[in-house]
Amino acid sequence: MKVLVVIDMQKDFTTGVLGNAECAAVIMPVVQKIRDFREHEPDGLIVATLDTHTPDYMNTQEGKFLPVPHCIRETDGWQLVPEVAEALGSDAVITEKGTFGAIRLPEIIGTGRKIDEIQIIGVCTDICVISNAMILKAAFPEIPLKVIAGCCAGVTPERHDTALAAMQACQMITE
Repeated sequence: MKVLVVIDMQKDFTTGVLGNAECAAVIMPVVQKIRDFREHEPDGLIVATLDTHTPDYMNTQEGKFLPVPHCIRETDGWQLVPEVAEALGSDAVITEKGTFGAIRLPEIIGTGRKIDEIQIIGVCTDICVISNAMILKAAFPEIPLKVIAGCCAGVTPERHDTALAAMQACQMITE
């Protein structure tokens, strides 16, 4: 079975308070990748993460380093981009994460499944994508992990490229 992991395709990271042109530009490639995955891997698993903070975000360690309230649970910016939500449909597994990496991802993905490949898409390449990729690579060292570069975007194009290079160094495939 193949798994597609969609990282943080939320309004605040694409068109909202932390959005940028690069992140907004991957919305439609992400939607197309989800649709293609559904078509070619009808028995595959799709998991999507939601960066999720509470109103006290500014008092957290992350809030002190990144003092921009974002993805506060139940706000408009916390919501998935509508096109992405539609492509995910009702059968995708959605998991909230309170920090960069979704610690439960290996449990969600691996419980009772024989996994042949994990593909990762989403934003931001240099923060949450790389964090989740590293968690998954550590949990499943022998399973090919592919980061689909054209369906990811970083805080800047340079940081996107740096994160891709770091993931390649950790034996992940970037395409």
